[in-house]
Amino acid sequence: MTSPKTPCVPALIIVDVQEDFCPPNGSLAVPDGRSIVPAINTLLSLPFALKIATQDWHPADHVSFAANHPGASPYTSTTTITNPSNPAESYTTQLWPVHCIQDTPGAALIPELAHSQLDRVIQKGTHQAVEMYSAFYDPLTAPRCVDSGLSAILKERGVTHVYVVGLAADYCVRATAIDAVREGFVTYVVREGTRAVDQGKWEREGEKEAEGLGVGFVGLGEVRLE
Repeated sequence: MTSPKTPCVPALIIVDVQEDFCPPNGSLAVPDGRSIVPAINTLLSLPFALKIATQDWHPADHVSFAANHPGASPYTSTTTITNPSNPAESYTTQLWPVHCIQDTPGAALIPELAHSQLDRVIQKGTHQAVEMYSAFYDPLTAPRCVDSGLSAILKERGVTHVYVVGLAADYCVRATAIDAVREGFVTYVVREGTRAVDQGKWEREGEKEAEGLGVGFVGLGEVRLE
């Protein structure tokens, strides 16, 4: 007698497909960032149990902006982020151009995205002193500072599988997919639905590193909803 098949309840997470991350005018544009929209809209047309988009949603004085650190330059300078609740926990991180400031045009989801198909939009990176690439939570752990509630939302709906797309593959998509695995979801990144800041390095090294942490990679035609 065969055991019953465990049901697949899939969710789609669309990470940070926002104006500031897209050419031609984004302040932190990912090369070919807009080219992923047809694949994402195809996915949005499918009957996922949940379809969630995320937005980077920073205050103007956010710690990740080089402009907020005298003498610093985006892409080359770094800063130390310290856990606001535990001075003993800290790490060094890269600084970026100003991007995705709350309620500005650069923070908007791009208009080509099929907004009407989304069930929910979750905002991240809202804490001035805390960096947050992942759509789930910040990288600090002792204690964690910010939890977006995404894991609880997915588990409440009985989600078992997560497909991740968006920008950028080597930063926020990567972090979101790895945290989805940590939260117990079978997790895939859909290749046509993402682009990296450094696409070559991502394809050479980043995908393998993420696979080693439990993330799967599929093509658009390999997405399975049951």
